[in-house]
Amino acid sequence: MFHISKEFHFSASHQLTSLPPNHQCARQHGHNYIVVVELSAKELDALGFVRDYHDLAPLKRYIDESFDHRHLNDVLGHEKVTAECLARHFYEWCKARLPQTTAVRVSETPKTWAEYRP
Repeated sequence: MFHISKEFHFSASHQLTSLPPNHQCARQHGHNYIVVVELSAKELDALGFVRDYHDLAPLKRYIDESFDHRHLNDVLGHEKVTAECLARHFYEWCKARLPQTTAVRVSETPKTWAEYRP
């Protein structure tokens, strides 16, 4: 298998209201998110690519227009806005447009990652 990945960045706030009130993440707070999308293929296309990186430009636009400097609870319309939920959301968005999508990772901090890989 061949695998490629590309990294995207955005800043946003969220609030995990289902946590106990004394939990720090129960308060509204923000992160500098990193999203990494992975695409895979058994064979390369005629140009020698899994997929041209340029084909990921719509994901960058989607992130910039819909997520960057937003409150994620409002964007996604629910209270469970964890890195895990974001990874699945971005995976489903990508998979619908880029069938080679095999995984999405989301980081909220330099030391933490969540991944969705069906």
